[in-house]
Amino acid sequence: MPVETTPIMRNQSHGFSCSQTATSSFSVLESDEADDTANANLTLPLLSPSAAAATASQGPGSAYLRHQPKSLSGIAVRAFCLGIALALGVTSMIAILVFTSSPLWRLPFFLAALSLFHFLEFWTTAAYNTRAADVSSFLLTANWPGYAIAHATAAFECLVTNVVWPNRSWTPLHMGLLLCLLGWVVVVVGQTVRSVAMVQAGPSFNHQVQFQRSAAHVLVTTGIYARLRHPSYFGFFWWALGTQLVMGNLFSFFVYAAVLHKFFSSRIYHEEELLVKFFGDEYVDYRKKVGTKIPFVP
Repeated sequence: MPVETTPIMRNQSHGFSCSQTATSSFSVLESDEADDTANANLTLPLLSPSAAAATASQGPGSAYLRHQPKSLSGIAVRAFCLGIALALGVTSMIAILVFTSSPLWRLPFFLAALSLFHFLEFWTTAAYNTRAADVSSFLLTANWPGYAIAHATAAFECLVTNVVWPNRSWTPLHMGLLLCLLGWVVVVVGQTVRSVAMVQAGPSFNHQVQFQRSAAHVLVTTGIYARLRHPSYFGFFWWALGTQLVMGNLFSFFVYAAVLHKFFSSRIYHEEELLVKFFGDEYVDYRKKVGTKIPFVP
């Protein structure tokens, strides 16, 4: 599942400038060169680690070529395909709802929800953590193949149950419509919370676990982080469960809940070991005051 790493750390950007003045003194020139070198070492990297490695091995600008981490053509193709999938999902869902009584509108809904989620993963990264944005920021192959299998299973369950038993009611007291509407609300809230968390974390949000603390990182406890300790995890957890409520998937709902709970509880435990190491008592106090709002994950 897509994950949030060090979501509560924010980079404080530093600007550096240096000037060189013509002089006949060799010692002054040597000092200027040393200062420039020091300042260059302090400047924040312009590329993500994978992109920096590609650039170092193949030269400046190579990270943006085809099949490279920041491939512009790769980003364009993925964004285009997600846009087509989103448009197809939305139009198909509306058409089925307006012109038929079929419950199969749930399938294009799922396609639209997934397309929007993956597009926003890249867009928020590109807009608010630009240097880290690359092809992998779409999260299309994250936790492969388990992630793809989970969604394929959910789509298959929805298709089979709605074709074989189109008039079934798996909810007690005929609460299917109410739970479907609740699912829509949960999906919107989950997606919004996750995207807002990425925006507020800015350069500190990373889809990969960070094992070392930068000297420029500080603990962020304001905004959405004042109410949720891991808002990105919270957002995805409830977004995923909301999609299954809308789709009416009984089996997938409980499987999603179990798998996501195990994944995030383990992830949070190990991640917070690093955060306590980074921030000490400051993070311990924050953890005591702010919960995750994920069931059974304090």
